[in-house]
Amino acid sequence: MLEASQIECVRGNRRLFRDLSFRLEAHQALRVRGENGSGKTSLLRIIAGLSPAESGRVSWNDGNIRALGEDYLRDLLFLGHSNGLKDDLSPVENLRYALVLAGAGADEPALRAALAEQGLAAIADLPVKLLSHGQKRRVALARLSFSAQKPLWILDEPFIALDSASVERLARTITSQLQRGGMVMFTTHQEVELPGTAMRTVELGVH
Repeated sequence: MLEASQIECVRGNRRLFRDLSFRLEAHQALRVRGENGSGKTSLLRIIAGLSPAESGRVSWNDGNIRALGEDYLRDLLFLGHSNGLKDDLSPVENLRYALVLAGAGADEPALRAALAEQGLAAIADLPVKLLSHGQKRRVALARLSFSAQKPLWILDEPFIALDSASVERLARTITSQLQRGGMVMFTTHQEVELPGTAMRTVELGVH
C-alpha cells in the first residue's frame, strides 16, 4: 500500500500544491493530470523518494519512505519524463546498462526479445542518437518487461511520442501489471483506457 498524506510541494518561490492526500493499493492505478507546470513530475519524484516534499508524509506499507530507504527503492520502478538513454549506445546496450543500474540483469536473447516486443528488433544495434523520439521512448519502455516483480511502477508521461499501436501495447502492459497485483502511478495528457482495472485520477492545479 502506498499512501500520501497532506503533501506540499514548493519549487523556488511557488507553491505547486498542498494538502494532497491519496492512497493506492494492489490492482489499482492512479492517473495524475494537470496543466504544464502544475507539479505532476514533482509529485512523482516525491513519491519515488527522489525529491523531498515541503511537508507531509509518503508511506509504503505503513513505513515512511525516508526511513525505508533502499528497501522502498527495491520495490519500485521509476521511469522519468527523460528517457535516460546514452546517445552513443545502441538500444541493446542502453537496456543492459539500465538493468545493471537497477540491480538486475538479463542475457542477450532476453534483451532483444524485450526490444522486439516494442517493435525495435530491426534497429536494436543502431546508436540511439539515430532514433526518433518515439523509438527512444520505446527503448526506455522495454525496461517494463523486466519489472513485473516490482509492486509499484511510477511512470512520468509514458505515452508521450508513441503511435497508436504503441499506446495500445503499453496500456496492455500496465493492465497486466495491475492484474498481477501491482500498482501503477502515471502522468498523462492523453485519455487512456485500462479496461477491467480500477483507475482513479488526481487533478493538480485545480483550486
